[in-house]
Amino acid sequence: MTLTFDYYFSFRSPYSYLSTPQVENLVARYDIAPRMRFVLPIAVRIPGFFKQVNPLWPPYLLRDTFRISQMHNIPYRWPRPDPIVMDYAAGDVAAEQPYIYRVTRLGVAAERAGKGFAFAQRASRAIWSGEVDDWHEGDHLTRALVDAELDANAVEDLAATHTAELDAEVATNEREQKKAGHWGVPLFVFRDEPFFGQDRLDHLIWRMRHAGLQER
Repeated sequence: MTLTFDYYFSFRSPYSYLSTPQVENLVARYDIAPRMRFVLPIAVRIPGFFKQVNPLWPPYLLRDTFRISQMHNIPYRWPRPDPIVMDYAAGDVAAEQPYIYRVTRLGVAAERAGKGFAFAQRASRAIWSGEVDDWHEGDHLTRALVDAELDANAVEDLAATHTAELDAEVATNEREQKKAGHWGVPLFVFRDEPFFGQDRLDHLIWRMRHAGLQER
């Protein structure tokens, strides 16, 4: 029996991106399936977040994520452009956020089509790997949809014409994330038990083994 788990994911989170190869390896080894629950970045969800955060946190995040990328041989560079429009010096996040809303809506639409994880892998790689600049322009996200075996035209049309519906689904994911017991990403939830961070995937597998997890 395939065991499923919720995978809370933000396209602005480097840790979410860095978790995707590890989850892919687990899916190849075990009879499991992630159910993607896309959420908006904490910078959008919590107004003034970057005005309140400890100033030591951003530089540590950069050091930590580069270390993880080196350990796991994952290509990584801070995105150009950042998925969030903000003034770093002032900590002000713009009211208009065209990049993150578009890619998040595409993710929700992809999950509806049964390819949410495949799209998350490919889109986050376009954003975070450093292989391309201007990931939000041209056909980079379209190629991510195609490579995920999706009908790119249908998914892009849904994301562009059903914005309120898809945004409501994102808001539901954010409520369910809090109900599960955490606010951060990546967050993995199995049978109402949360596991926060890519460094807790071993704990997730340990728990799933108690529920009868089988290797493929």
